[in-house]
Parts: sequence; structure tokens; C-alpha cells
Amino acid sequence: MNDQLERLIAQVERLVSHVQLLAPQPLAAPDWSQAVAFRYRKRSSGHATLEAVQHVGHIALGDLKEIDDQKAKVQRNTLQFVEGKPANNLLLTGARGTGKSSLIKACLNQYADQGLRLIEVDKADLVDLPDIVDVVAQRPEKFLVYCDDLSFDDGEPGYKALKSVLDGSVAASTPNVLIYATSNRRHLLPEYMAENLTYTHTDDGEVHPGEGVEEKISLSERFGLWVSFYPFSQDEYLAIVAQWLSSFGVDAAGIAAARADALVWALERASRSGRVAYQFARDYAGRHSLSA
Repeated sequence: MNDQLERLIAQVERLVSHVQLLAPQPLAAPDWSQAVAFRYRKRSSGHATLEAVQHVGHIALGDLKEIDDQKAKVQRNTLQFVEGKPANNLLLTGARGTGKSSLIKACLNQYADQGLRLIEVDKADLVDLPDIVDVVAQRPEKFLVYCDDLSFDDGEPGYKALKSVLDGSVAASTPNVLIYATSNRRHLLPEYMAENLTYTHTDDGEVHPGEGVEEKISLSERFGLWVSFYPFSQDEYLAIVAQWLSSFGVDAAGIAAARADALVWALERASRSGRVAYQFARDYAGRHSLSA
């Protein structure tokens, strides 16, 4: 009888151990000395980790051309944050390929030596921001929680969760954490022509948006600083091409000769963005180095 009881107890203990392994575990702090950027990953089992990003793009602020006003605003806000002064959560919106994500990475590279760190979080995992803050709250570094290409479809639960995080959560006021997000949508949600019908006008001309419109505007308003990016003109596009070609070792004569090809490249892609300019420069520099 005692043997059977002991075997039963052993089986129960193994079962409990197995269940404990499968159950979600509290988020553990990574080795912060491994990297300056980390990625928040959540597995299907519910386990979440902060994984070190070993290879952060080596882009510098000086590499980014034709966005001087936007660069000045983002750099100023980031420097305020790094130096412990008041700074805002930041939303970068506008045309694709104009340098929104690159600007955040460049700021990380600029201020990493002063203690700036970045944690990339997918929009679906923003509801876990309090857990991330708990891990970093006592750290001396300053952390940017970075969400790239942030946008929501109607009814997505992450929308209301992010609103709470930005404006109604204790975690959002933690002095060593800011949220930096990029989006192609100014208000982060799809907008429809029919919504214009919900606007009302008073006798004195004051405009009142409908409740649906107010709901959409309310999320983006919770970011203290907005920075807008716009499509590049032809001259701006060519200036960016020249910058990237120069960084790849192409001389002035080669840059001048590449002008026509650069315009055709942009025409084929129906875009004159910084991303298109960078892709052309890589292709052109690579082809001509092979020819040489």
C-alpha cells in the first residue's frame, strides 16, 4: 500500500512540474550588456522573452537627408529623454519609405553610449507593456519602446489597450520609458468618406466631429509629439541618391552619370522615397563595382 501511495505521489509531482513548465512565466530580465536593442517575443505557450538584437543597422543621423525639420524634432525629444528632462511619446506618420524607422534607429546609435536602449514590440503585444516596464523600471538606462508600422483595423483589441497605456496607465509615466511609433496613418485607423457626415456645425460655425471620428482622433492625440513625413520632390530624391552612392564609394562623376538611371528606377516603382533611393544606390554601386 505504501509503495502504491509513493508512486502516486511521484506521478502527481511530475504532473505538477510539467504543468508549471507549460504555464506562462513572469518576464525575466535579459543580459543588458549583450546589446543596445532588444525584441519582445511572445510564444504560443504564453512565454515571453526579451531577445537581444545583435546587429542593429549602422545608420547615422548624418546619413538621413532632406528630412532636417523632422530630424531636429526627433533628436531634440530623444536628447531630452536621455538627459532626464521631460520628453514626449512620439508618433511619426506619413509617406512610406521617407525615413521614419531609420530616424529612430539613428537616434539609438547616436545616444546608445549615453544609456539609450530600444525594445521593439509588435502592436499585438503592447498590452504587455506593464510587464516590460516592471523589468526595466529600476534600470539606469533610458528605454524606447518601439512599434513599427503601427495601425489598427476596426475592432482590434490592441487599440483600446494602447490608449490606456499611453494616457491611463501608471506604466506610461515611468520616467525611463517612452513609446516611439511609426505609422502610414495619421490617426492609426482606417478613415471613410461617410464619417464626414457625422460632423455637425453650430450657428457660429464651430465644428463638432462625430463620436466615431473623436474615437479615432483620441488615440493619436495621446502621443505628445507628432512628426509628419512627406513624399520627396525629384531634387530631394536625387540628393538622397547622391548621398547613398557616395557612402558606397561612387565618385562625383559616377553620381552624375547615375542621375538618369535613378529617375527611371523611381518611375518604375512609382515612388521617390528614401527607401527607393537606397535600393537604387545599392544596385547601381554593386553593378558598377562588378564592371570595374
